[in-house]
Amino acid sequence: MSTALSPALAADPAPAGKTEIAVLAGGCFWCTEAQYEMLKGVKKVVSGYCNGATENPTYKEVCSGETGHAEAVQIEFDPAVISYKEIVDFFWITHDPTTLNRQGNDIGTQYRSGIYYTSEEQKKIAEESMKEAQKETDGPIVTEIQALKKFYPAEDYHQDYFANNPNQGYCRVVVSPKVAKFRAKLAKEGKFKEVE
Repeated sequence: MSTALSPALAADPAPAGKTEIAVLAGGCFWCTEAQYEMLKGVKKVVSGYCNGATENPTYKEVCSGETGHAEAVQIEFDPAVISYKEIVDFFWITHDPTTLNRQGNDIGTQYRSGIYYTSEEQKKIAEESMKEAQKETDGPIVTEIQALKKFYPAEDYHQDYFANNPNQGYCRVVVSPKVAKFRAKLAKEGKFKEVE
């Protein structure tokens, strides 16, 4: 199993030069990963599975809907450049947080909307962000906000999937439009990451 990143457990602010971790589930992790990789201050995004019952789950097991995991991304970011609050505030435009256990044609508990916090401070920020987002969202937000139990990186072929497979059918039809919309929003707000 890959050990790309392990979740942060401390609530203390990161010292200068240190990074923090956010874990979010917004449907298919290919979309969420591709979007957050464009955000200024984000150092690394890892696709994976979280908050299920099976140890070291495989993609096939998670897709069955029987493991209880959500397809999620673990975002390593520099809090000196972007705050956890900003990471979460952008989350509401990466997907539709009003559809329970689905995003478009992706249906099942593995595609649920979720924010998985690693500290009480993250929990508070996520709850406040959701209240603010609800004011501008049609329909009730169904995003779960839970403590992160465990995050497992997905198989290697899922990492940077959109970047490596832009012409794959799902990427062209589903991921590409979401990425384009998110890129436009980031560019408008001065948050688009230039090539490093």
